[in-house]
Amino acid sequence: CSAIDACKTSNGGCSAKAECRRTTPGYRVCACNAGYTGDGIVCIEINPCLENNGGCNRNAECTQTGPNQAVCNCLKGYSGDGKRCTYISLCSQNNGGCSEFATCNDTELTERTCTCKHNYIGDGFKCRGNIFQELLRDSNTSRFYFHLEALSIRDIAGPGPFTLFVPRTDVLNSDPRVKDWLAKGVMAQVLRYHMVGCASLLYNDLTRITNITSLHGDPIHISYSQNSLVLNNKAEIILSDAVGTNGVIHVINQILVP
Repeated sequence: CSAIDACKTSNGGCSAKAECRRTTPGYRVCACNAGYTGDGIVCIEINPCLENNGGCNRNAECTQTGPNQAVCNCLKGYSGDGKRCTYISLCSQNNGGCSEFATCNDTELTERTCTCKHNYIGDGFKCRGNIFQELLRDSNTSRFYFHLEALSIRDIAGPGPFTLFVPRTDVLNSDPRVKDWLAKGVMAQVLRYHMVGCASLLYNDLTRITNITSLHGDPIHISYSQNSLVLNNKAEIILSDAVGTNGVIHVINQILVP
């Protein structure tokens, strides 16, 4: 007589995911393979993510990759190896995309707010100071700023409100009259003729009026035709409504002469 091997046929009736082990002749036990659980007849793949998040950090996602195998990946807004996840402050990099003149505040995961600092206005992504400061920040108006500084003209640094008509930088650089005005000491009068006090007039406001008085004292005539605003029948407003804390800047394509 020979002993019957209970595991010889059909894995002894054990699960395909189990090992059949002979015990005594005609008998066997079934043991689930590593990564599986059950009685050996039925073996179910172990999902480690179902218990304690698979050992992953509470701010990580556990993803099963095989029997009793998983990977951990930090959730959006966190960085790390999945076992350790650290909150990423949006404000810690590049001020969170806010303006350099704004305060960035983390509010919740993947969210932050941008608020313009004191003495600045805007949506937090773009913040403007007073119009005197803003002149320097724009290449179209920076030459006008340098002329004001050279002549110590600080009128528009006050509380305002002001409306400013600024000849574009290339116009100021190329007009031969500028050197003559500087030599004769009348450049300050020319510059003040481009400033209007006691009012912050946007483009739409200007379409409804015909004359305004400059800080120089002389009037500026305004006409509106063919969707264009023209000052003194020659200087056209080409860029408009750069709003600052104390007024507004409009860029024109010619110099106004009192």
